[in-house]
Amino acid sequence: MPLRPTPLPTLACPDHHALAATVRGAARVLILGILGILAGCGTEDAAAPAVAGPPPAVVVVQAKRESVEEQTQFVGRVVAMDRVELQARVQGFLKERKFTEGQQVKVGEVLFLIEPEQYQAVVVQREADLAKATADTENARAQLARGRELLKQKNIAQSEVDKLQAAEAIAQAGIAQAKAALDAAKLDLSYTQIIAPIAGRIGLSKYTVGNLVGPTSGTLATIVSRDPIDVQFPVTQRDLLEARQDIEEQGGDPGNVVVLARLSDDSIYDHRGKLDFIDVTTDRGTDTVTVRARFPNPEGYLVDGQYVGVLVQDATPTMEILVPQAALQIDQQGTSVLIVSTENKVEVRRIQTGPTVGANVTVRSGLTEGDLVITEGIQKVRPGMVVSAVPAPAATAETPAKGAAAP
Repeated sequence: MPLRPTPLPTLACPDHHALAATVRGAARVLILGILGILAGCGTEDAAAPAVAGPPPAVVVVQAKRESVEEQTQFVGRVVAMDRVELQARVQGFLKERKFTEGQQVKVGEVLFLIEPEQYQAVVVQREADLAKATADTENARAQLARGRELLKQKNIAQSEVDKLQAAEAIAQAGIAQAKAALDAAKLDLSYTQIIAPIAGRIGLSKYTVGNLVGPTSGTLATIVSRDPIDVQFPVTQRDLLEARQDIEEQGGDPGNVVVLARLSDDSIYDHRGKLDFIDVTTDRGTDTVTVRARFPNPEGYLVDGQYVGVLVQDATPTMEILVPQAALQIDQQGTSVLIVSTENKVEVRRIQTGPTVGANVTVRSGLTEGDLVITEGIQKVRPGMVVSAVPAPAATAETPAKGAAAP
């Protein structure tokens, strides 16, 4: 009996759709678990309390009233009160120079001498002309008297007497002409001596002895007065009006303004000046008026032509609130400062400022004495914030400049 192979058992094929569904379900569970963990972490962080830092520190200065001599600064030029440029009025060779350059000269002192001989000769000639004119006049007068006697006797015609009378008048005119020529010659002779018309200091001589000088030679030397001396400086019309109004509102006199001069080494000139002139016209290009102050100058420190700083201040000090310029904030609405209130909160105060005094500025309105004005740390605070106020360190007193005038 033939043998039959034994059949193998049948294996079932896997269900691919069921397997995919099982994988997707496991992945969904894994994702939901991760999201739950993350959500739990976020909730825990949000619930953690925030740690608050200390309030920012700012430096403050207490607003207080101080005695202030309000100052306004300008740039001025020293101008001698009297200045004369000596010139020759007649032509001739320079014979003598009777001064030392740089010395003080007095009124009427002879400074230059032009050779006078030719002008003395002219004077002698004019004196002779006058003597001749006088003699001619006496002769004409005698002839006229004789003619009038002959006319009475009818021994001469009236026409001849008229001629004699005209000749006598011409002779009289000759005397006047000769006198005028003599006066002119004497005047030219006097011009050979060039004298000092003012007292002051004389500068360099442009010519030495032996040079030919005359009216076209220009300046021989310059004399400038020294004591007192003027300082002129330009002031805008706006500044001038504001200064007048401020002084008058405070019951002061615009004429009692003190003027100080600052020298090139930044020291203050020892003597105070006083305003004595305001120009009657305004410069059309700059809208400024020239103002003049007069200073005593016994030592000669102020020299004609030099530049100096000009400080103009009221003679009567006033009590003003001062704050550092660093505290000011300027925007479209004007000027303001930040202050620290009694609750240690930052507040904005709108103020009106006046003139500056060194590193400070005067406050006309908007602050009261005792307000704490923020000077440092302004950038890191804003209105309404709570801050920690730290007083500013005491300022070191500055040493007055050498030669500074007493306040």
